[in-house]
Amino acid sequence: MSHDDKPVTFRIGDLVLYKNNQLIAFNKPAGIPVQPDKTGDKAMIDLAEIYCQSKLHLIHRLDRPASGVVLYAKTHGALVSLNEQFKNREVQKVYLAVVQEPPPSPQGELIHYVKKNAAKNRSAIYDSEVPDSERAELHYRLLDHIDNYHLLEVTIITGRHHQIRAQLAAMGCHIKGDVKYGARRANRDRSIHFARLDTPVPAPCHRGNGRNHSPATG
Repeated sequence: MSHDDKPVTFRIGDLVLYKNNQLIAFNKPAGIPVQPDKTGDKAMIDLAEIYCQSKLHLIHRLDRPASGVVLYAKTHGALVSLNEQFKNREVQKVYLAVVQEPPPSPQGELIHYVKKNAAKNRSAIYDSEVPDSERAELHYRLLDHIDNYHLLEVTIITGRHHQIRAQLAAMGCHIKGDVKYGARRANRDRSIHFARLDTPVPAPCHRGNGRNHSPATG
């Protein structure tokens, strides 16, 4: 942890957004990894398995500094079904981000090529394809602004390493507190939140959403 990090305290049951016999969704607090990492800190999946009293399968990742929806499958069948939905882009993923600078237009589309640097845990952005890069696409919409900050709704079409952080920075809209990608000052949560995940829930359940509040509304 960095010197400005403080222990996060919560009751795991209060973070449950949705659950059925196939899956469970949690509202992950900022600063907690979704799965064990080199720090050895307690991961969200460890806490989720304690809550469910059974083994869970991680469906997607969420950067440690970000908060928001994290989805786990309870069964192998649900794991296969949800992985297929993510692969076929049947899942809509909507984020909220607080940025320092206003976007060049109230809404738009960003298409770049992202190249991950695993050693630095950072992604470089290119306007055209380069070796080992992957296409990254997102749509953004300006929702509101207050003082010197602006709230963006971001829908990602592809899921690349640090995609939102890197692409918004490339547009000149650095996420508040994200010094890795050019923010002026650090803050704990990096001001990015996975607000909504829409997916056809695996049979025999009906369609469901993982939804929670934005950082702006609490």
